[in-house]
Amino acid sequence: MNQPSEGILIPVLEARSVSKTYIIDNRMMTVLDSISLSVADGEFLVIKGESGSGKSTLLSLLSGLDRPDAGRILLRNRDITDLTEDALAPIRNSTFGFVFQSFHLIPSLTAQENVMFPAELNGDTHAREKADQLLERVGLSGRATSFPHQLSGGEKQRCALCRALINAPHILFADEPTGNLDLANGRAVLELLRELHREQRTTVILVTHSQEIAQTADRVITLRDGKIVHE
Repeated sequence: MNQPSEGILIPVLEARSVSKTYIIDNRMMTVLDSISLSVADGEFLVIKGESGSGKSTLLSLLSGLDRPDAGRILLRNRDITDLTEDALAPIRNSTFGFVFQSFHLIPSLTAQENVMFPAELNGDTHAREKADQLLERVGLSGRATSFPHQLSGGEKQRCALCRALINAPHILFADEPTGNLDLANGRAVLELLRELHREQRTTVILVTHSQEIAQTADRVITLRDGKIVHE
């Protein structure tokens, strides 16, 4: 995978000197310190680091879930840093997909309804059909009418992955997607991500502290104390 300096003129996603600071117990803490990063179209990028290194914060800034205190975020050379929530919402729903460690399924909706939800927000009349196809692919067709509390951890994460994929996102953000899973289920979810990347060339940006997961990536960036220390 070529780096931006080797010919990528317009990265699909770019952070330019972004910083983020929080006030914790009346003390200012810099979580990210002037980080610059370019992500190529179709790249599988892993952001690696120990707890507290700033990797989840960087993912939040890249995906528009949070704003940097300094620096800019560009999506296909469009500055999205200062967009309003109303302007960001359709971008997040149509262009981005999200998978989190804690699943974030809606408790009152069935597995099928959880997967359908982002497509319904887009007015997709084929939402149910697409949801059923995705659930079948991940082995959950028999659990479509089950509610989240009736699903195992691995089933919840597979359901969350289907929800992230239903709008065919161009960029998939995954924050420790195997963190709450046992080894077997974690590997199954990771293999689904690999298949997605291979088949659709979806850009994947995955945060992890796992060396095993990092070995599957096109490129690995390691954070420490809010700075990139290895690439």
